[in-house]
Amino acid sequence: MAAPTSASSAASAAPPSAAQELDTSYLETLVGYNTRRATLAIVEVFMDRMAAYGLSIVDFSVLSLVGHNPGATSRQLCATLGILPPNLVGIIASLDKRGLIDRRPHPTDGRALGLHLTDGGLALLRQAEATAASLEDDATRNLGPAERATLIRLLQKIYR
Repeated sequence: MAAPTSASSAASAAPPSAAQELDTSYLETLVGYNTRRATLAIVEVFMDRMAAYGLSIVDFSVLSLVGHNPGATSRQLCATLGILPPNLVGIIASLDKRGLIDRRPHPTDGRALGLHLTDGGLALLRQAEATAASLEDDATRNLGPAERATLIRLLQKIYR
């Protein structure tokens, strides 16, 4: 009788106990799996640290884009962040209600409003971006500067 194949051996093996680690070797060959694991490790800490500012990940992204692109329109934000317009409406309204952004007539498109940070929004953004930078340093502490730059460049090649 032939020896069982590794797949059938794995299927007939006793299930691992809770204390035993599972074999993730195949999953670790997948870009999506590794990206998701890295994202989970960073996002949990990011959300915890941004809670001090009352910002979600998307709120932070919108504030950062508006802060670095005064006069940006909702259409531009949706395109950049991959957000549907109805979803952005509530985010903008919430940031406006908190006094973090102003809506002003767009200088070249009479139908659009440009978004601008208020002084309070700019102060909050500076603090939140410093917190995000600190988090990034913590999350990538096992990478050298060149490795970190390479990682960012490679990830951007996937989504751009």
